[in-house]
Amino acid sequence: MSDRLVIFDTTLRDGEQSPGASMTRDEKVRIARQLEKMRVDVIEAGFAAASNGDFESVRAVAEAVRDSTICSLARASEKDIARAGEAIRPANAGRIHTFIATSPIHMEKKLRMTPDQVVEQAVRAIGWARQYTDDVEFSAEDAGRSEIDYLCRVFEAVIKAGAKTINVPDTVGYNTPEQFSGLIRQLIERVPNSDQVVWSVHCHNDLGLAVANSLAAVMVGARQVECTVNGLGERAGNASMEEVVMAVRTRADIFPVTTHIDTTQIVPASKLVSQITGYPVQPNKAIVGANAFAHESGIHQDGVLKHRETYEIMRAEDVGWTTNRLTLGKLSGRNALRARLLELGVVIESEEQLNAAFARFKDLADKKQEIFDEDLQALMSDEVVTPEVELYKLLSLRVSSETGEVPHAGITLSVSGQEQRADANGSGPVDGAFKAIESIAQSGAQLLLYSVNAITGGTDAQGEVTVRLAKDGRVVNGQGADTDIIVASAKAYINALNRLASGRMRADPQGTMV
Repeated sequence: MSDRLVIFDTTLRDGEQSPGASMTRDEKVRIARQLEKMRVDVIEAGFAAASNGDFESVRAVAEAVRDSTICSLARASEKDIARAGEAIRPANAGRIHTFIATSPIHMEKKLRMTPDQVVEQAVRAIGWARQYTDDVEFSAEDAGRSEIDYLCRVFEAVIKAGAKTINVPDTVGYNTPEQFSGLIRQLIERVPNSDQVVWSVHCHNDLGLAVANSLAAVMVGARQVECTVNGLGERAGNASMEEVVMAVRTRADIFPVTTHIDTTQIVPASKLVSQITGYPVQPNKAIVGANAFAHESGIHQDGVLKHRETYEIMRAEDVGWTTNRLTLGKLSGRNALRARLLELGVVIESEEQLNAAFARFKDLADKKQEIFDEDLQALMSDEVVTPEVELYKLLSLRVSSETGEVPHAGITLSVSGQEQRADANGSGPVDGAFKAIESIAQSGAQLLLYSVNAITGGTDAQGEVTVRLAKDGRVVNGQGADTDIIVASAKAYINALNRLASGRMRADPQGTMV
């Protein structure tokens, strides 16, 4: 019999700490519903004490999701924990995840606390959290660089105080698999009552070892892995959820654990997270990359045609790669569109929203012969994935580009309801469009990234554009999609400007967390 491996997804919390990946409340709810559909055990919905926006996001996820445990992160302070407890109150099952640093460098330089004070604060934190839920998780931040004798002391104390899950984070991605598995093994062997808790790991990918470290820990007794969709996260990211899950499933002969994950929902989740955050998935990314099941070599192609397992260790269909086409067209009705959107995790809240989506769907059907699920998800980004403040709206765009001539763009925007026009030359039509927009917005933002991806195949495919802007230390992503790539680019730039205008705080009051 295999043990149960708990999958703890922190895409909505640690994943959001990626520069520009800040998500609105509605975006978090969309992703959370997809994670629930995937049967993720625990969803860390955010850091409730960080801001009012984060508090409302955690609460909204707790209200929307019924089948997964909803968790909020909290520092080891009474105020943070009270805020987390209130945010998860609507959940069917709620967890508070509290943490404090235990490495010498963090205790001395960041916390300015003695080791004795840290132990006392950790124990108090467990007591505060248990006033709201019996499901309390404790993390020793920077455990990967902490002294093992001291870790044993801290963990023994918090287990006595009532912690049910003990998380050992490699916060800065410093460990190697042999070293990290040795640490987990010693902790389980040395900490009294270690069999009364679930041992968890949270590994960062600074050296590209997050998944390897997590799996090494599973081999010696860890029974929860904290991870994110697409490996999204602070700096180089976290352990990739899809890689952990499929490694355990594919190598059942080695790993003594099983998960409850519906693996056919992995690719849809990957695409949704990529679309909302604006972080594209590299083509050669394991499991969810476009080339993960592609074969270029003639020898490989011949082998797969003769017997799939010659070069494929898992089936593309098992992780959600399908050629699922939407059989909707010009004559399709609103109910058919609503039903398909629900299957994709997009909830239509009102008839007005449905009517707006249906009108855009009809426009797209006039431009494309075939409409795919990816087209629908991009189509809904204008309706569902929007910033809190929509100061700028694109009314019209005119571009001119001819060999030997300077490209030119003319744009008309609605700014707080007032129509404004501008023209600009550029090195290309996109550059001209951006300069024309800036001549109206006067944002002073720095363009950090401009990325274009085809949503589906074919010359009539929608192009999905990501624009990353920075201003005053704040970084935001904007997305836009259209069959006209220049229009998509303008939409993305305007979307990013609106996110800057919304002034939404990304909420990280004390730097890197777990």
